[in-house]
Amino acid sequence: MDVAGERACDPVRTRLLRAALECFLADEYHKVTTRRIAEKADANVSMIRYYFGSKEGLYEEMIRDTLNPLLEVLDGPMLATAAGFRDFLQLYYDTMVERPEFPKLILKVLALNQGPGRRFIQQLLERGRARGRRKVADMAARGQIAPTVDPDILRMAFVSLAITPMLLKDIFEEQMGRAMDADFIANLAGFNGRLFTAGLAAVKEKS
Repeated sequence: MDVAGERACDPVRTRLLRAALECFLADEYHKVTTRRIAEKADANVSMIRYYFGSKEGLYEEMIRDTLNPLLEVLDGPMLATAAGFRDFLQLYYDTMVERPEFPKLILKVLALNQGPGRRFIQQLLERGRARGRRKVADMAARGQIAPTVDPDILRMAFVSLAITPMLLKDIFEEQMGRAMDADFIANLAGFNGRLFTAGLAAVKEKS
């Protein structure tokens, strides 16, 4: 295992990332200190400098660590067919259920320009956009969807279905009078996945 791999598996590094996630989701960036993160992780503050260079470096790695599993799907077999959108939505919902404040953090950085990392997050999202384009092109080449499908519209539709339930989860639960539990999330992922599959099939037939 190389040095990067060893660091990725280091328990201290893992604890620091988890502690950073908890702290940054609970409070504004400028109010979170490296000492507070280190104490929550039961680590020495010098380990933040060792692994991440700075508070901002830790912040960016925390975001990368959360988003990478979702971005890596775009290189794997899950989205080899249109039906895979259901599984991708399920993965997104499951990831964000564990980190319910994360979509709000991304919104604050991108839309409200609060806290650092705006350019960094945009780079991650652009990487996802490029990978998504390749997936759409591959599916079109195999005749699974129409070649006229606009990958940017597809991506925007997916992001809308993925982010909105998590971003407004508290409001939806209050209005419905019930929790968005595991069964609800699975049903939501299934329904939205079928929407995607049916929509792509309709486009294909129309063409």
